[in-house]
Amino acid sequence: MRIAQVIGTVTLSHCDPTLEGATWKIGVPYKANALKNGKDGRGEPFVIYDEQNSGYGDLIAVSESAEASAPFHPDQKPIDAYNAAILDAVNIES
Repeated sequence: MRIAQVIGTVTLSHCDPTLEGATWKIGVPYKANALKNGKDGRGEPFVIYDEQNSGYGDLIAVSESAEASAPFHPDQKPIDAYNAAILDAVNIES
């Protein structure tokens, strides 16, 4: 699981019927040193399936790969990243 910040949305013209009812967000993952030191250290943006209604600037917890479709078991959804939670704060103790 990674922590990412929502920086935008994606608009689809056509969608798999199993994916209706949610939105697609663009998120930028934070690297560990950025979270620890408060410095800018972010990765490449990626697309996230979102049923939590996150907004621009929100910090979210993102499940990826096989874990992204686990909440929908036994149904199958063709997704690579899933917004598992909207985070209020992230505290890292050294």
